[in-house]
Amino acid sequence: MRFSSASALLAMPLLAVADTPDYQAQFQEYLGQAQGYFEKIASNLPSPNKYDHAAAAEASASPNNVHTIALHNWKDTLYGPVTAGSITPEQWWVLMTGGNKTCFGHCGKVEAAFNETARKFATEPDTPHMALLNCDNQPVLCNAWSAPVGSLWIFEMLPEPSPISIFTKRLNLTTITSDELLQLQKDGYKAVAHEHDGLFHPFNGPLAQNGLSIPAGWVLWAFGLLPSWAFMILVSLFSRRMMSSRMEGQMHGGPRPAPTGQAAPRR
Repeated sequence: MRFSSASALLAMPLLAVADTPDYQAQFQEYLGQAQGYFEKIASNLPSPNKYDHAAAAEASASPNNVHTIALHNWKDTLYGPVTAGSITPEQWWVLMTGGNKTCFGHCGKVEAAFNETARKFATEPDTPHMALLNCDNQPVLCNAWSAPVGSLWIFEMLPEPSPISIFTKRLNLTTITSDELLQLQKDGYKAVAHEHDGLFHPFNGPLAQNGLSIPAGWVLWAFGLLPSWAFMILVSLFSRRMMSSRMEGQMHGGPRPAPTGQAAPRR
C-alpha cells in the first residue's frame, strides 16, 4: 500500500486558507517534512483493495464493455476516451456497487440491470461509457469519494485541467430495471440527478485540489475498522490530555476562568 501524499492528512486544517500564497508555501513545506514518516508507516500496512486484472480485462473486452474502476486506474480510465482540446464532454456512467459488506447482498439486481443496459448501449451511437466501482473491493476509493453503494455517478469528462461535472442519482435496489436506465439516458439525467459539488468531489473538491482526497479515503477506511469502544477510549484520552494541559497552564500562572455567576475581570 502507498499513501501517494498521505502525509498531507495532518495538514487538513489548512484547507480553509490553502489559497493564500503564504499558507501554500507552508503547506508544501509541511508535506515534504512529513512525507517520509508516513510512507514508512504506510508500507507496513496491509492493503484492503482487491482487483482481479483478468476479470476486469474480460469485462472491458466483452460486448458489454463495462470497465472496472479501482484505486490504481480510476483516473486513467475516466480520462481514457477524452481527446485533447475537446469541448464536448465524454460521458461516463459509474455504478457504485458492493457485496455483503457494503451492500448486504442487495446489489445483484441493480448490477444485472446496469450490465444489461451496457449491452444495449454498445449497439447504439453516442451512448455513455460504463464502469463499475465495487466498494467491497475498493473501500479506500469509495471513502475518498464518499460514494454510497447503489448510486449512479455520471461524469462529464473534459481534458485536464478543465473542471469536471458529476451528477449522482440513488437507484432503487429492488425495483430498478434496464428499461429505467435507458429511459434516464433518453430523457436526460440532469432533471432528476443531483450535481455533486462538495468536499469529496474527486476532481473539483478542495480535498482533491490539495492532493488529500485519497489520503482522506485511507483515514476514513481506517476509522471504519475501529470498534465503537475503541473510538470512545480515544476521545476519552484526548479529553483528559486537554484537561491536563489546561490545569498545568493554570498552575504556572496562566489565566483562570471566572467563577460561575461572576463577570470576568477587565483587562
